[in-house]
Amino acid sequence: MTTHLNEGQQQALKCAIQEGLPIDSRPYLVLANIIGGSEEAVIHCIEKWIGSGLIKRFGIVVKHHSLGYTSNAMVVWNVSDEIVDELGEQIKQSGLVTLCYRRPRRLPDWNYNLFCMIHGKNRDQVLAQLDELIESCQLKDVEHDVLFSYKQFKQCGGRYHNLEKANSHG
Repeated sequence: MTTHLNEGQQQALKCAIQEGLPIDSRPYLVLANIIGGSEEAVIHCIEKWIGSGLIKRFGIVVKHHSLGYTSNAMVVWNVSDEIVDELGEQIKQSGLVTLCYRRPRRLPDWNYNLFCMIHGKNRDQVLAQLDELIESCQLKDVEHDVLFSYKQFKQCGGRYHNLEKANSHG
């Protein structure tokens, strides 16, 4: 069995994985069957793309509302640039946030440079987690704001390849 995919199979694989991996005990085999390759070739190709930087991250989108986590807040922090990476790592390691990332400030209107998301089953739970985060990471004196979501938006990864377009050129 070959461990390589031809150009058409690679384009089809790019289109397929941007929709997410199939929910299956062997998702790479399902993808192989879709594109007409082997499971080993699919895994090898994805590993090659990760190694080359074509795929920068491979993650999961959790549908929090479906799991009962209907309250969420983005907490934004104004952190000294000298310690923002260290503090972001500390917040991430706390286990109290779903994600944490740094963004540039948009002065003069937006002075926040560290963002974290807290999900909970209700608003009080989210605020309690925030209080625990502030206490455990010693953030009492760090300027922050809490932005609760009022609308759920569809979550999906980036779309880079169009299967119909790929098939019309090959």
